[in-house]
Amino acid sequence: MTTSMRGLRLLDLYCKQGGAGYGYRLAGFTDIIGVDIEPQPRYPFAFVQADALEALATWDLSLIDAIHASPVCKGFTRTGWSYRFGYHQRHPDLLTPTRVALERTGLPWVIENVPGAPMRADAVLCGCMVGLPELRRTRWFETSWQMFDLRPPCTCPPQAISPRGHTHYKGEAEDWARAMGIGWMDADGLGQAIPPAYTEYIGAQFIDHLARTREQP
Repeated sequence: MTTSMRGLRLLDLYCKQGGAGYGYRLAGFTDIIGVDIEPQPRYPFAFVQADALEALATWDLSLIDAIHASPVCKGFTRTGWSYRFGYHQRHPDLLTPTRVALERTGLPWVIENVPGAPMRADAVLCGCMVGLPELRRTRWFETSWQMFDLRPPCTCPPQAISPRGHTHYKGEAEDWARAMGIGWMDADGLGQAIPPAYTEYIGAQFIDHLARTREQP
């Protein structure tokens, strides 16, 4: 792999259809490489089908500047559907081993997941906080650096759109896409997506951290 001399390369683990990766591109990362154990033909950037933990353990990451990881959240989701279909029993905790693997790389990283996941919530984002007033979709972000985030609390209206799992009525996927600012995903991708506005916000702070690190003697 090659990279621009002045570019920033991000590894996007558990990438699905690319909501997080697209936000990092908007923030200023020039090279995004998605990694997912399933094929992702809709992913908008370079993509490698692989196991994320295996990639962290075996790949040469010398040309990678930063890593984002969104381990499968179904084991931590607290919804009626998650209990009805036994999500907590059927989906192991991938977040904890992913954090351990990220720390071993020595690279700066961000982990994203749902409220209640076994992680430190350095930033808590919902749609109304990042210019998506129709969207209710709270996500936690843990960073490898000391991130300071002071934002007003969520003020989503009662009729806010809350994408989840699978669509249940005609036109629902279109509503999800509009609310999240995503135009290239199918319904399955939208149900799992991180709105790009979230990682655009996180990514801007990530780049500031990388710049400060590079300035240090």
